[in-house]
Amino acid sequence: MRMDRTRRVTSIAAARRMTHALLLGAMLALLAACASAPHHREPTYRTSHSALADLPPRAPSAASAGEANDILFRAIGLVGTPYRWGGNTPAGGFDCSGLVDYIYRTAAGIALPRTSHAMASMRAHKVKRMTQLASGDLVFFDIGGSISHVGVYVGKGRFVHAPNSGGTVRLDDIDGPYWGDHFAYGKRVLD
Repeated sequence: MRMDRTRRVTSIAAARRMTHALLLGAMLALLAACASAPHHREPTYRTSHSALADLPPRAPSAASAGEANDILFRAIGLVGTPYRWGGNTPAGGFDCSGLVDYIYRTAAGIALPRTSHAMASMRAHKVKRMTQLASGDLVFFDIGGSISHVGVYVGKGRFVHAPNSGGTVRLDDIDGPYWGDHFAYGKRVLD
């Protein structure tokens, strides 16, 4: 009888240690989720007209045009959702990479890596010039010497992103004074 009680106590203690380890791991994963997101508050201005707005719309390819449309509608539909660091759902809010992953996962069935840096490192066609971006492309920004922000290009010089604490998901000009200075490149995931 005493041996059964000792085994039970040992088993309970082991289960508690495992639970604590899992909780710690989950907390660390959340902390790393968008650790590459900007930690400073960037300007909240929006320019009135992108110089790219007059370019003809560009789709990734005929085969993926339907997916690109679904991505655009989903992205624009999330404008106004609150920013939350580590967030990846409309109900809980979004950080930059959580937003982009949610859009691609729910609109196109494509699961993306969790951080902006990991998304930037994945294999996909790199688009170096803003004028060559197509609707649905991922757009990456170098803030502080490394890729630390991501959004979804929707066309006509605009992109959807979750920019900062206290803000909301919004639509901005990619070539505006702040984002244009920090644009690194795009990635075409849909081709």
